[in-house]
Amino acid sequence: MIDQPLTRISHTDLEEILFTLEVDFVDLFECVVGAGWKLEMLGSPAPGMHYNISGGGRLIIAGRAPIALEPHTLVIVPAQTPLVIEGPPVRPENWQTVRVGVPAGGRNHVERLAAGDGTCPQVMLVCGYVRASYAGSLDLFAGLSTPIIEKFDETTALTPQLEAVVVELIRQEIGMKAMTATLLKEVLIVLLRRSMTSMNEWVERLSLLQSPQIARAFSDMAARPEFAHSVQSLAQSAGLSRSAFMARFQAVFGTPPMTTLRQIRMRHAASLLAIGDLSVDQVGRIVGYNNRSGFSRVFRKTYGADPSEYRAHKRQSR
Repeated sequence: MIDQPLTRISHTDLEEILFTLEVDFVDLFECVVGAGWKLEMLGSPAPGMHYNISGGGRLIIAGRAPIALEPHTLVIVPAQTPLVIEGPPVRPENWQTVRVGVPAGGRNHVERLAAGDGTCPQVMLVCGYVRASYAGSLDLFAGLSTPIIEKFDETTALTPQLEAVVVELIRQEIGMKAMTATLLKEVLIVLLRRSMTSMNEWVERLSLLQSPQIARAFSDMAARPEFAHSVQSLAQSAGLSRSAFMARFQAVFGTPPMTTLRQIRMRHAASLLAIGDLSVDQVGRIVGYNNRSGFSRVFRKTYGADPSEYRAHKRQSR
């Protein structure tokens, strides 16, 4: 622990960044573990989000100190991280274990996992494996190598949102995908809000949060995709030299600034085409292209279809 927040991202920049947050992958489990039982979960290609709804136990990751599970404890684990959820011990030398795998990339999967007879669980968690990104350009938990642990209280508890996600996935009603994404986005935004005041070291382990200068440039891209951004103008926005900006941006995103800007523009364009009635020319101008041919060429390269074809396909699939 330290005595002041680690992040220096402004409220305005974080607001713009969070507006771009997208959730597009969910595997969800309701995990119940009885006294004297262990639930062993194999790793998943996606980061894991484990929230303790009730009871007490421990979450164990090999090579790390056990994490005490109290109500309203949220633990984010990196992708491909096996873990064990323990209920309270009965006889430490006589644990019983249930081992389960996690689907490798299934969408909107929900399942109840029980270690014990399930009638009197001592600890109950909602465990979600979620892919989330900023405008489809940067994984929210890119570079995460150690767990994030945050404890909430009754006033900030995430239980209603996560229980609602479970219900949505079980019912499989129209709009389920949009609703689960919205609810999980709310959970992640609550977590990221804490980055403004958190004194926990996890803030420095999230790539975009550890670089306020790069966050400021990304915020400019996301808020104003129609602007004639250049490497030089973005470097000035970040308060860095051109070379330092290029190196730092590449380190955070894994792609050059102009490639990321193009991704942001195309994602925004695809959204406008799918849900609105603007003409292709209007959509192109909104995302920074002054002529239709240039916009259509980039859109086709990104999505494999012309903007008008993409719109028609989306409307037919509604």
